Amino acid sequence: MKSKVLKFVTLSALFSTLIFTTSCSNDDSAGGTTEPPISEGRYITIAGAVMGTTDPTPGDGNGGTIVYSISTEDAKDPSKFYDVFENGYLVPSNRTARLQSSQDGSTLFNIAYGGANGGEYSKYTVGGGKNFAPIGSLVNISQYAGTSPRWAKLFDGDKTGIAVNVSTPTVVSELDGTYIRTRGTGTVLSIDLVNSAISQVKTYEIPLTAAEESEGHHIFRLDAPVLNKAGNKLIIGTWMRKTDTNTGLNQSEFTRLGSKSVVVDYPSLNNPVIINSTVGYGDTSGYRSFNAFLADDGNIYQATQRDSEGSHFLKINQSNAYDNSYVFSLDAALGVNDTYIESWKYAGNGKAIVAYTYESAAVSTLSGQSQSFLALVDLNAKTAQRVELAYDTDLYLFQYQGFVVDGYDIYVTLAPVGKDGRIYIINSQSGAVTQGAKLINKAGNHFSGAF
Repeated sequence: MKSKVLKFVTLSALFSTLIFTTSCSNDDSAGGTTEPPISEGRYITIAGAVMGTTDPTPGDGNGGTIVYSISTEDAKDPSKFYDVFENGYLVPSNRTARLQSSQDGSTLFNIAYGGANGGEYSKYTVGGGKNFAPIGSLVNISQYAGTSPRWAKLFDGDKTGIAVNVSTPTVVSELDGTYIRTRGTGTVLSIDLVNSAISQVKTYEIPLTAAEESEGHHIFRLDAPVLNKAGNKLIIGTWMRKTDTNTGLNQSEFTRLGSKSVVVDYPSLNNPVIINSTVGYGDTSGYRSFNAFLADDGNIYQATQRDSEGSHFLKINQSNAYDNSYVFSLDAALGVNDTYIESWKYAGNGKAIVAYTYESAAVSTLSGQSQSFLALVDLNAKTAQRVELAYDTDLYLFQYQGFVVDGYDIYVTLAPVGKDGRIYIINSQSGAVTQGAKLINKAGNHFSGAF
């Protein structure tokens, strides 16, 4: 399939598009299109990642995270400009903070990543500009989930967060040195976001099949939990690795198994079970953002990374199993090779926004990372259209954490490492793009999300 390109439109063209959309709203409803909720008077919180000071590399984000909030009206105004790094609020985190926000943007949740306060959960009321007022008590989950926990907020009315961790996998051998398996201990922890408290903690080993483990395969990381439609199961993504059974060391290159996820009962967090895909062969953990979403059709859609055949979107049905009849290759949809989904978000009506790179993308001499792009994806039609913007070789979205979806509008912060950029607003249905407020950057820094 040839790649389709979304052309950048002017404000006047966008206005025409909006008039057309409004006039055809009845037809849209008849066709099954439902506008996602709009949060009146909401803020958009912009997150900036600061370059580290010890052996710094531009774009590393190892110097912490600064946030700044503006109204949706100001975010859409191209005449506005904001210096987040100069005027923002430093959230607690030694490295890039793991941020989440309430669905209306009024509350920001943070778990510090690394350092002395790593694993410390905090919550803030978003008040505009650098005004983030701490609310509730601090809760440190590091004793259960480590000082660099992975976590995600469930879409349950902003009530619950789920943090996950796998202890360092340990090699087990016979007395004569014969390899048996590699396995770590998994932890799944639920956080009461309303009362700022730990609700449940469960730890267990999560074995693969005996045959898989005998070859050295094991779960290296858990991440990106999502709640199913019934509200009784969590699906948790995995990052797989393989031990060289001869040396006991990590094997950098190996034939990958089919993609896997761990399913546990909710809210008890008991009974971990592994489900397997025969469509994807990559990891399902994402990196610093959500990697799976419950869609309007009641199914969960999940992206793959480090996939030997390029990134795929996988479908997990309401029986909590992979639907292997659903085949969506991003390579095929975009007409490029070896795609890698860096971050994405479901935007309603089967549509999604995706940050990605691919095999032939230019490599930044500044950050050493492959250039990033955006695409608008239709999960139902299994199509993808690149969003055509003024891309820069130094655009880096591998650490990108958050897109804001408000009605049909998708807000994204785009700036190359160390260079000024903009907020862009993408219409999830038409693909129309408009240029919003300017973002002032600083050397080595990058913008890591909108919340």
